[in-house]
Formats: sequence, structure tokens, C-alpha cells
Amino acid sequence: MCKEKSSYSIHGLQVLEDNIIWIWSRGSEAVIIDPSVTEPVAKWLESKELKLISIIQTHHHNDHIGGTKGLLNYWPKANIIASKADIKRIPFQTISVSHGDEFSLMGSTVKVLEVAGHTNAHLAYYISFNNPLISRPALFCGDTLFGAGCGRLFEGTAQEMYKSLNYLKALPDETEVYCAHEYTEANLRWAVSIFPEDMPIQKRLRNTIKMRAEGLLSLPSTIREEKETNLFFRAKNVEEFTRLRSNKDNW
Repeated sequence: MCKEKSSYSIHGLQVLEDNIIWIWSRGSEAVIIDPSVTEPVAKWLESKELKLISIIQTHHHNDHIGGTKGLLNYWPKANIIASKADIKRIPFQTISVSHGDEFSLMGSTVKVLEVAGHTNAHLAYYISFNNPLISRPALFCGDTLFGAGCGRLFEGTAQEMYKSLNYLKALPDETEVYCAHEYTEANLRWAVSIFPEDMPIQKRLRNTIKMRAEGLLSLPSTIREEKETNLFFRAKNVEEFTRLRSNKDNW
């Protein structure tokens, strides 16, 4: 899938079993978000005659950083943007960032958001494109928020993840959500098993099944769509969130 944004483009490259590597390009330059592998990314960039200028990392898991070293062999001057708090687990950093930091990248403003829960130092990146009349904001959220789901609690607590999701839920409704895994259909099937009469969830599941059958990604979604169909977003308190997370883990 490729989402055009005026002079921008965001392309999703599905690799491994269900990882999505997002490629944000403008003109002849590109930024990669969470490269799990090297060769498919390098091949795609070279086929489009794009130069890699930056790699953005959301967290330290190998299926998100595994391709970084190899990409630096192709483009050694590319910046590596990652969590200052995770500098020991995310190598090659040239720009280390923390919650609330803002920086300019490809003519747009990127705001760094701390979204702990999946890991202790997980970050998300909120992009305000330079022409808001044409381009909707984008959120690269790694494994914190998925289509109709959220990440497992590997290092953080339910309270931290609930807080992180509420933080993301407060972003503008039109924000496009670029998750790092293609989990939407499975998450919606789980949601339907709990709320079989929920029409918005049923409709999104039907649409997702159709898109996947056509070889398309189900993403990006939007914050508005997640508010309507994501049970974790809809949780009214941390106790309800905890019950849902446990139910999904054992589903």
C-alpha cells in the first residue's frame, strides 16, 4: 500500500510473517521506520532511486531493528533516530530522543511520544506534514497500537499501556495510524467473539478480510477508526483494559 501525501509518499513493505516496514519518501529521499530486515528494503529503495537519509526506531526488538546495520552498509550517512533511554539496546544511534522532543525531517515536524507498556522505552513518532490542508498527520506507533489491538505487555505494566493508549487516543481523529504489524484481522475476529452484535467492528472486519484477500494491507487506519472499533481504546478504566488484555493473550 502506498499513501500519497502531496509530495510525500508512505509505502508499507510487508516482510517476515507479519511485520510492516514503513517507507516515508519525499522527492529522492526516504526514511525507514523499524527495518526488521535489510535486503527487501534496499532493493525497494534502489528500484525507486531513493536515498536513505534516516532510520526511525520505535523500540529495541530485533524484528524492528534487525535490518539497520545492513542498511547502513548501503547508506552509511543515514541518521539513526531512537530512544535515548534505550541507547544500549538500540545501537548505531546518531540522534537520541526522549518524550516531548521535536525535530524536523524532510520538511515536516516530528514529535516524539513516550508510550511505555510493550517495552519500557517504547517511542511513537507523530508527524505534522508541512501542508495540513492536503496531508493528514501520521503516527508511527511501532507495537504500542495495532489495528483493533495493542501490544503485549513484555516489560511494562497494564497501567503504563493504558496510559499510553489514552495518550494516543487524544491525538486528532484524522491522524493516520501506521502500526508495525499486520494483526488487524485477527484482532477484529477476537473483538467480534466478545461483541458479536457490534456493527462497526463487523463492518471493519468485512472490509479487512476483503482488503487482505486482494493482497492489500489493512493499514493505515485512523485514530477515529480505532476509537470506534478497538476494544483497548474503548476500555473505560485500567481494570477493564487489564481484563481485555488477559482475554486476548489467552484467545
